[in-house]
Amino acid sequence: MRFSFIKASLRRISLLAFLCLLSACAATGVREATHNTQLPRHAELTSTPFFPQAQYQCGPAALATALSAANIQVTPDQLTPEVYVPSRQGSLQIEMMAAARRHGAVSVKIPPQLDAVMQEVAAGNVVVVMQNLGFSWVPSWHYAVVVGYDLDKELLWLRSGTYERFEMSLSAFQRTWARSEHWAFVALPPGKLPASVSADEVAKALVAYEKNASVAARKKAYQAAVSEWPDHQVLLMGLGNAAYAANDLPLAAVTFQHMTEVHPTSAAAYNNLANVLLAQKHIAQAETVAEKGLTVAGDDEKLKSQLAQTLVEIRQSQK
Repeated sequence: MRFSFIKASLRRISLLAFLCLLSACAATGVREATHNTQLPRHAELTSTPFFPQAQYQCGPAALATALSAANIQVTPDQLTPEVYVPSRQGSLQIEMMAAARRHGAVSVKIPPQLDAVMQEVAAGNVVVVMQNLGFSWVPSWHYAVVVGYDLDKELLWLRSGTYERFEMSLSAFQRTWARSEHWAFVALPPGKLPASVSADEVAKALVAYEKNASVAARKKAYQAAVSEWPDHQVLLMGLGNAAYAANDLPLAAVTFQHMTEVHPTSAAAYNNLANVLLAQKHIAQAETVAEKGLTVAGDDEKLKSQLAQTLVEIRQSQK
């Protein structure tokens, strides 16, 4: 009898400790969000489309919701062959983001913080999140789309499963979302920026995006990013290259010129600027810039070779 009593007591103590741990974990993110004075107290994107999911196919439904919110018209049925893996009865995170890019959206992973989700919603961006609605030992993975929140009531609303406006407490959401290591992303039209993401993360997203994007879309996306972060090296290079591809030589020249000023050791910037000046028939200036690039190329044999070839082309154009 005593042994049974001890076991029962231990179970109660373990359960209490487990519940306290859950409560503490949830409270941390919730407390930070509810005390964030930079956030509006309430926001909801009520016009967000809704696609009820078919069995196991929450990924295509969530992605169709996010893309439609970005004015990219697509249905879950169209997305299913791209993201749904029958053997897993679900969708992989990397495929969700890649499919968004294939359909013309800039997909950007956001910081793993509850207030980052709310910052995006407040800026008008729905957020695709991954949750585990089961337990770590019996997982039930699920994609949903966050469309609103209320900090005073500590509530959050999602397009989720077959529910157009699924309501969760912030604590419950935080617990289920934490089991996916707080994985979330936004899918935005080119020219719109995420609200919670750093310049480096945006640059990484745009480098992935431009592989399938049109020249016009690439230029538009990089222009928006450079407007926000005018001295970022990767973004400047991306904008200069996109402008050159679009035959916008004045923009390409201005961009690469600025890049040589804020990143004076970038031999690639000098090489690209020299090529743009050559295309504009500014031969003497192009030669000077290419020669300057050679002086800063250092031991980078690849760049030195490219600059030497650029100089050959410049000098041949003078004949």
